[in-house]
Amino acid sequence: MRLRLDLAYDGTDFHGWAAQPGLRTVEGELTASVARVLRLSEPARVTVAGRTDAGVHALGQVVHVDLDPADLEQARGRSDRAPLQALLTRLRGVLPDDIVVQAATEAPEGFDARFSATSRRYRYLVGDDPSTADPLRRREVVALRTPLDVEAMNAATQRLLGLRNFAAFCKKRPGASTTRTLLRYDWRRREDGLLEATVLADAFCHSMVRALIGALVPVGAGERGVEWPERVLTEAARDPRVKVMPAHGLCLVEVTYPPAEQLAARAQEARARRED
Repeated sequence: MRLRLDLAYDGTDFHGWAAQPGLRTVEGELTASVARVLRLSEPARVTVAGRTDAGVHALGQVVHVDLDPADLEQARGRSDRAPLQALLTRLRGVLPDDIVVQAATEAPEGFDARFSATSRRYRYLVGDDPSTADPLRRREVVALRTPLDVEAMNAATQRLLGLRNFAAFCKKRPGASTTRTLLRYDWRRREDGLLEATVLADAFCHSMVRALIGALVPVGAGERGVEWPERVLTEAARDPRVKVMPAHGLCLVEVTYPPAEQLAARAQEARARRED
């Protein structure tokens, strides 16, 4: 059977999502905890909706894991709880404090946490007023010393939307496509004074979100014109003038999926379109 797990985590003390020998990662902690609870002989294998980099946080990460129903029964122990509820409770008990499993459910037929997804939404937080800097939020807010012009930044972001080749904002991986559909990218000034960027796309290539943020900060600071990010985009090659912003300001907020009857078709479509 296939299970869906919904997660949140503080990425500060992790070397990213993907398991790496000798390093603390979100995947490593999660798979080891599932194996411990279910008494598996080796770590469980999971598939994730979006592989976050070192220091990146998540409020709405999604994974799936395939298990033998007999193994899931091990979660009950001596209790009379339903296996999924027992799994959820016990995972919360053994996982470290910086990872929370929000839900554990049986996935619908055709569900794939990665390929069935229709969009991923990220948030990026910036503080551009040193006089109001909050040291209690230093793990999730990137502090800048230059005030940023939100209107100018939003004028520039609208030029980047749609189905485009984002090679200029991606760390190239052999054989991986850099074509993505950027559905939304905008900035707003929150009531607490912070600047919040929302970036929504069907998928993202490596470092794409932080590079998109880095391309807009110079516009907000008055160092580049509103047309500059689009000009960089059309060059379709990684531009050293685009700074990849710090990881700790970034958070995966939400992953969306189609109705159950469309999950398998969506996964097949996504696999055909790109390898990553």
